[in-house]
Amino acid sequence: MRLKDKIALMTAAAGAGIGQATARTMAREGASVVVTDMHEERAKTVAGEISREYSVRTLGLKCDVTDRADVDRAVEATLGAFGRIDILFNNAGTNRPERVVDITDEVWDLVLATTLTGTFYCCRAVIPAMVRQNFGRIISVTSVAGFRGLAGGHAHYAAAKAGVMAFTRCLAMEVAPHRITANTIAPSFIFNEFIPHIYPEDEIERMFEEIPYPRKGTPEDIANAALFLASDEGEYMTGQTLCVTGGSWMR
Repeated sequence: MRLKDKIALMTAAAGAGIGQATARTMAREGASVVVTDMHEERAKTVAGEISREYSVRTLGLKCDVTDRADVDRAVEATLGAFGRIDILFNNAGTNRPERVVDITDEVWDLVLATTLTGTFYCCRAVIPAMVRQNFGRIISVTSVAGFRGLAGGHAHYAAAKAGVMAFTRCLAMEVAPHRITANTIAPSFIFNEFIPHIYPEDEIERMFEEIPYPRKGTPEDIANAALFLASDEGEYMTGQTLCVTGGSWMR
């Protein structure tokens, strides 16, 4: 029960991957969780399942992180229901693999708006409440793509993820006096059932082959890293990027 009585606001937390796994992990450790997703019914369904399974309070909300008003409504609803926000887990992001020469303005804007601007909107919206509390944990999912060059058409995605890392380092310095930490988690390839809808099979195989550890990464691996950063054990860690890669990226 490392997160007993904590309130966690999660973005993109009703899908098949990291977001839902992290929501479930935090609920298992005693947190009340707010599950947000672009699809309202899916968010409410997952929130209900988590509440029944872990006997914690939950809330399911629609939130498109590219829409500032949507983000503000989600934060207001969370504060209205629970009175505080202790943990913000920024998981929303997207990718549309294309070579630079083929990336349209619309695709570039979508990837940057979802991954980088959406993270900014969410952080900005929760900071006043965390400052009042003199406590907060902000955790954002990035990627090792933010460190390295990648083939396969990931330039816009890598730029957005690197931007989240740099943004988080600056944010961590600003909010540290209020006992608020801000960190990122950079996974390598983490498989979920939605991945084949984004990447071709040969690209999936290539990413698997880069991982030296004898098993592949799961959403729960990232959830466990988030749990550490959200818990008292992670209190003195801020402005950092925790790489969870099975050895495919070491720095």
